Amino acid sequence: IEMFKNNWKRVLWSDESVFQVFFGRNGRRVLRTKEEKDHPDCYQQQVQKPGSVMVWGCVSALGKGNLHFCEGTINAEKYIEILEHNMLPSRRHLFQGRPCIFQQDNAKPHSAHITKSWLRRKRLRVLDWPACSPDLSPIENVWRILKRPKTVEKLEACIRQEWDNIPIPKLEQLVSSVPRRLQTVIKRRGDDTQ
Repeated sequence: IEMFKNNWKRVLWSDESVFQVFFGRNGRRVLRTKEEKDHPDCYQQQVQKPGSVMVWGCVSALGKGNLHFCEGTINAEKYIEILEHNMLPSRRHLFQGRPCIFQQDNAKPHSAHITKSWLRRKRLRVLDWPACSPDLSPIENVWRILKRPKTVEKLEACIRQEWDNIPIPKLEQLVSSVPRRLQTVIKRRGDDTQ
């Protein structure tokens, strides 16, 4: 810590984070007719998994680096590709040849032998990072900023954009399904059709 007294601005902080989109109702639903009310065999666990995306990013006191959307599980080989195509260009852009220190946590792909070997070959100084200490890295705060609810105006803009993106064939399909849904409601005597 003493050596970094005035050098924290020379650190390129990196991390991955998962962003999720939640859909509709999650949890327990009752699927039954009125005759089957409260019968235990009519309960079905129905959980809709949230959509999610893993994001890698890096920041420094000089600015933001690249943001990379990861596909699938991140192993050491994929992590090295992320570093090659995102961290190195970010480092060049932000530090412009000045010395810097790269920070990453101790996730398995980060601490794998091939990753450490790649970092040595690239002659990158890596900040020793204590295990189980995500709250020390400033990029954790950046992730919280991105995940925090936005203003009502931004929410309205997002809703307006999604509204504008609904295609006419989808509306036609929904309207065409009304007779079938009415029949289902009559058949179930008013119970939920979903």
